[in-house]
Amino acid sequence: MTAVFRFGARSQANLRGVHHELVNVVSDALLISTVDFAVIEGLRTYARQRELYSQGRTKIGNIVTWTMSSKHMAQADGFGHAVDLLPVNPATGKIDAGSWNYRAGFVEIANSMFEAADRLGVKIRWGKDWNMNGKAGEKGETDSPHFELMG
Repeated sequence: MTAVFRFGARSQANLRGVHHELVNVVSDALLISTVDFAVIEGLRTYARQRELYSQGRTKIGNIVTWTMSSKHMAQADGFGHAVDLLPVNPATGKIDAGSWNYRAGFVEIANSMFEAADRLGVKIRWGKDWNMNGKAGEKGETDSPHFELMG
């Protein structure tokens, strides 16, 4: 029997303002995933996007985004069209620093997201495969947590 995962309050809050089609995909993916995961970013304000964009440029830290036109920000329909998902670290059972190194977890989340999207008839793109050719990371793509609606 597979585990049944549920989103905590933080993940639920981070899904507010995200387009319903993407919320449905993420929710379905959690039901079929073999790894637990959390929604760490959903809809972003302009101020939040500016803060992230500044990181590694005018603020200390690594560059984490390269655009001020993110699909995390409200689109023409008023909703965010992107989420960032992070696997629970299997060693600790928590979202922590080790979650970022859990590569198999990111792959399982992606597989679950694409399966859910396919079942629901929703087209999505993964930040680890921007050109959508099925070869994750072959061009240096590194945004494993990121999923966005296409179209």
